[in-house]
Amino acid sequence: MEKKSYTFEEIRQKLVNYCVYQDRCHAEVEQKMRDFLLIPEAKDEIFLYLMKENYLNEERFTRSYIRGKFYIKHWGKNKIKMNLKMKGITEKLIANCMDEIDSSDYEKTIIRLFENYSATKKGLKDYQKKSKTISHLLSKGYEYDVVLDLINK
Repeated sequence: MEKKSYTFEEIRQKLVNYCVYQDRCHAEVEQKMRDFLLIPEAKDEIFLYLMKENYLNEERFTRSYIRGKFYIKHWGKNKIKMNLKMKGITEKLIANCMDEIDSSDYEKTIIRLFENYSATKKGLKDYQKKSKTISHLLSKGYEYDVVLDLINK
């Protein structure tokens, strides 16, 4: 099947729509551009346009990603950081944006996850329940010392 070819303007508009639909990071836009087989100059021009017109904003993307993954998916900070790094977001930007997570919300969320998860582990010995719960919380991206503090309360 032959790929449909688009004009520069059509491609630019498609990428604007892609960014308007949901905040995107540079890596996602770059990946999307690969579908269009653009020459490097055209890519650069579109990138500059998207940034200048504020369709593409790495900080806004990072902040909204952090809020979504924590408040909707209940991921811990470690998992959020790791996934942002995989998207090419810098360590410094990630650290600056982590204030999107309210510390009391973080504590309440981990306590709720702990209670809900350990309630599902009926019939296990205490140490088994504890170790399964620790594993679960670590897999959700919560920090080991935070999980231990909670378990040992």
